[in-house]
Amino acid sequence: MNRERLMKILLAPVITEKSTRIADAHRQYAFRVARDATKPEIKRAVETMFEVEVDSVRVVNVHGKRKRFGRTPGRRPDWKKAYVRLREGHEIDFMGQD
Repeated sequence: MNRERLMKILLAPVITEKSTRIADAHRQYAFRVARDATKPEIKRAVETMFEVEVDSVRVVNVHGKRKRFGRTPGRRPDWKKAYVRLREGHEIDFMGQD
C-alpha cells in the first residue's frame, strides 16, 4: 500500500454522542472511510496518520436514507463507517489542545 492511497482512506471522523461515549468507555473511534477501503488499509491509515497502535477494526456499510424532493423520490448515497479500537495507552485527540 502506498502512502497516497492511505491518505485517501480516512475521509472524516464521526463525532456524535454515541462515538464520544464509545471513545471514552472502550478506546474506539469512528471514521467515515472510502467505500472500497479494507480493514488492513484502514488499520494502516490510522496508524500512519495518528501515530497510534490499532487493536481491531470493525466496518459498517451505512445505507443512504430515502428522501423526497417535492414530488420526486430520491436517495442519499451509501457510505462506509469504521470503528477503530486502539491498544491500551493510546489515544486520539480530535479537539486539539492549545
